[in-house]
Amino acid sequence: MESLLNIPQGSALWAWGILLFAAMGTYAWRGLGVLLSGRLTQDSPLFGWITCVTYAMVSALVVRIIVLPVGVLAQTPMAYRVIAAGTAVVIMMSRKNALVPAITVGTLLMMVLGWIG
Repeated sequence: MESLLNIPQGSALWAWGILLFAAMGTYAWRGLGVLLSGRLTQDSPLFGWITCVTYAMVSALVVRIIVLPVGVLAQTPMAYRVIAAGTAVVIMMSRKNALVPAITVGTLLMMVLGWIG
């Protein structure tokens, strides 16, 4: 199967072409962000909407990792994953700026539960 301007997929030129297209896409969005960053204020409704969508996407990914994991995490019982994540959330919500302790305790708890079980 050939595509990307009729370059064979197994060639090194194919890999460099894919890398070039990925870099162009990444840098195009970053450049647009730089151009628009001076025009946006943090109090604008658009910025608030973008913030909400970002938090929703991150939350959905975390829930998906907990509920429908792949790889090694899929071998652990659902209860262990929920206990570790719930404990981390409680720690994070109980103190301001407690992200690092929450991640640390959640990770250690998951390790201990996996070792015990």
